[in-house]
Amino acid sequence: MSDRRQVIIKVFRKYGHSLGPESLEFLEDLLDRHDIADEDVEFSMEWIAKEYNKQDDAQMKVSLEVLHRVYEAFQNGEGEGAQEQALLDPDHHLFVIDAFEMPLWNWSTERSTFERAPGPLTSSGSADSRVTAMRNRLNVIKQCVLRNDHFSPSTLPSKDRENLLTLRSTKQLLGRAGERFLLFGMLTHSKEGKLCLEDQDGLVELDFSQLDVPSEGLFTEGCLALVEGDYTEDATLLVIAIGHPPCESREAARSIFGHIDFLGKGATTLLEDKQFSARVQVELADLRFFILSDVWLDRPETLHGLRKLFDNCMENSFIPKLIVLCGNFTSIGIPQGNGREVRRYQEHFEALADLISSYPLITRTTHFVFVPGPLDVTLNTVLPRRPLLSSFVGRLKSRIPNVHFASNPCRIKFFEQEIVIFREDLMSRMLRNLVGVKPDVKNDDLKRYLVQTILDQSHLMPLTTSIQPTLAEYDHALRLYPLPTAVVLADTYDRYQMTYEGCHVFNPGRFVGNSFTFSAYAPARRESEECVLDVDLDDGWS
Repeated sequence: MSDRRQVIIKVFRKYGHSLGPESLEFLEDLLDRHDIADEDVEFSMEWIAKEYNKQDDAQMKVSLEVLHRVYEAFQNGEGEGAQEQALLDPDHHLFVIDAFEMPLWNWSTERSTFERAPGPLTSSGSADSRVTAMRNRLNVIKQCVLRNDHFSPSTLPSKDRENLLTLRSTKQLLGRAGERFLLFGMLTHSKEGKLCLEDQDGLVELDFSQLDVPSEGLFTEGCLALVEGDYTEDATLLVIAIGHPPCESREAARSIFGHIDFLGKGATTLLEDKQFSARVQVELADLRFFILSDVWLDRPETLHGLRKLFDNCMENSFIPKLIVLCGNFTSIGIPQGNGREVRRYQEHFEALADLISSYPLITRTTHFVFVPGPLDVTLNTVLPRRPLLSSFVGRLKSRIPNVHFASNPCRIKFFEQEIVIFREDLMSRMLRNLVGVKPDVKNDDLKRYLVQTILDQSHLMPLTTSIQPTLAEYDHALRLYPLPTAVVLADTYDRYQMTYEGCHVFNPGRFVGNSFTFSAYAPARRESEECVLDVDLDDGWS
């Protein structure tokens, strides 16, 4: 009984509530009355705690009266819940989330949790917001590191406590030459051009002369790294090991911060996530999302490829619920002030609108999402990028009812899943700014290293703002915490797909040439599959 009581207290404490003796007794009685198994106690309490939070008169100290009201509402709604089980409408649970719509949650070191930023966000930002953005990057990962088993001591005495790693700060190095330290900070260059590790207290120059090879991953300026080494008389750190911070699974993060609405579309409990996941696997097993990248509308063969794609969908009675079209939508950039090229750019979108609208069933039932690429015309060129300009896509808006012009990056929320779409030549950008990588790396290793680096860094662009400027107050839109369900890294690099720490990451390839490549994502399986469309053949894609 005491174990169940501890679970109840833990769940309500996670939501910022404390329980009095009467409230605790009432909740324990509910569990006994409904014969809730021990393994289901946490899920049940998650639902009650969330419903309690929705009440207007909810207080930090849980009110027994409000708890009674929540329970009565649950009993009265059991019939409605059973009725909803028969209806699973994917359109009602599909949201395309613009980077500029996501709420900003800053990490509070005082409260050890996220706090929502007050007031509206601006694109201009300020000196304070730029500092806050960088501190958020560091603190979000640091709290994961400190919670990792290698850094977090058990409450029970054991031999493992002797092997625990202790993080130190750069300010603790002073006067301690000859000692070994483990530091966590950002790789950056000093004014003299020396590679350093910088944290919130200062920086220290790194000496890699004794390092054989770094751990797996790509190390660039701007990456956050764990560095172990000996502090020398020359005020440098003689590095003996360097690695990326450990990645925290989506389930682990959601179990702690599940009550925080990071996307701005309403938070769900772990119980709801589990129920949605089970139902999607059964009821929407055949549902697919198509993701295409480098859809060059200025090339006539691209429209032929799209027509072939739509024809195959109709012939096979397989209509995708979502089609994501990533830029670049032109094979060449548009010179500034070239009115003729701008007009052609608009005409290409108009031709696409005519093509899509010639398939009434696809037009009515499929959601189309347009994500701009580096060469496309938007209001800004820094990340996150604004959507395509409205003046170019007027016909698409008027003819396609379910069309979404999203930012880059953007997110798709589908039931309990979160899918990040990012169009950037990320591999070449990372390789150009390397400061360290294992030698003799093969092509497949590079793909794996890129995925590992991006997810370990919990950020889509782990570079300094001097290399890749970002809008400071929207830097959180590039954050990958909690870990998404899937990440689309649309790139000009070779196509790949892999799953790392439960997150499925894939590059859909390029929809160019005579053999058009794209990816089909299956939400029921949380996996993607390669699709190749040959416009010279009549047997569809393989």
